[in-house]
Amino acid sequence: MNIRKNDTVLVIAGKDRGKKGKVRLVFPKKNRIIVEGINFIKRHTRPTGQARQAGIIEREEAVNISNVMLLCGKCHKPVRIGYKELEDGKKVRYCKSCQEVID
Repeated sequence: MNIRKNDTVLVIAGKDRGKKGKVRLVFPKKNRIIVEGINFIKRHTRPTGQARQAGIIEREEAVNISNVMLLCGKCHKPVRIGYKELEDGKKVRYCKSCQEVID
């Protein structure tokens, strides 16, 4: 999976296309991520217990990983990600357009 927690991504498909946000959670088995400020849904809930709030609650829902692209820190564009190994043997991600190491 190319995208990790705390990466900045751009949504390229769906109702929030064109918006940027920071990745909060990653679910690798489901190929989904939760991005701050993206894909809000309205959930109608009943009160259960004492701390639960009833009514219409707005929260962020997961987005498929194929609908976002990573934003490069150097060229500030949505880019594809490659992997390469450094001289010290560490495997890192890099931007395929400007060859900048992301990790």
